[in-house]
Amino acid sequence: MPGLGFQIPFVHLIRIRDVREHTMDIHPQPVITKDNVEIQVDGIMWVRPTVDEESIKRTFYSIDDWKRAIIQLAMTNVRQEFGDLTLDESLVARETIATNLQRILNTFGAEWGLTVSKVEIRLIDPPEDIKKAMHKQKTAEQERRSMRLLATGEFEAAQQEKLAIIQRAEGESEAVIQVAQGKAEAIRLVNEAAQQYFVGNAQALKKMEMVETSLRENAKIVITEHGISPTLLLGSLPVSVSSDENGREKQVMRE
Repeated sequence: MPGLGFQIPFVHLIRIRDVREHTMDIHPQPVITKDNVEIQVDGIMWVRPTVDEESIKRTFYSIDDWKRAIIQLAMTNVRQEFGDLTLDESLVARETIATNLQRILNTFGAEWGLTVSKVEIRLIDPPEDIKKAMHKQKTAEQERRSMRLLATGEFEAAQQEKLAIIQRAEGESEAVIQVAQGKAEAIRLVNEAAQQYFVGNAQALKKMEMVETSLRENAKIVITEHGISPTLLLGSLPVSVSSDENGREKQVMRE
């Protein structure tokens, strides 16, 4: 107890317990997983005697060697934890296994006056043939992903090229349509202008062209009160010369 005390030599015995954190190795050991693969596992944990009088007494009277006892308990439960998991599950479940071990060790360690602060799985070592198979599998997976990425890139490039071709074709089509619409509009405007401004003039022009053609082909010319009215005759027209009443000569075309 605290305070002044007396001890009789060779009769009384003083025992001292170090209550600091103790770093303890979980020794490497072979473990059989759920899918019957043997792996090597080791770990590390941090344990200390609980700082109260009752717990300190338990470290002396409830267990003969508390350090050895907690290490053996950890090794036994490591085998149990990995035995419930397959190899693939074990490789990704370090944190879960460590948490379960800490909980179990604290449950049993409390009877011995111990507190387990932390547990870590340090090594999970499969056999060499399993390592080679895993390496080949990983390499194949990486190659598959690489090929998928390459194919995806080529597909996206093809899609972009296809989109560019479609957009270019749509642009050309729209340009053709606009040109055609422009030409149609121009024709429409010309027709409207001709109908509105050149109906009478066109008829007069046609008559003049007919007169010119008639004169060039020796056709008969008839002058009416409405102007020249050419009549086209078929065949050649012989011409004779005669004199009028005043003695002037005139040409007469005979049909």
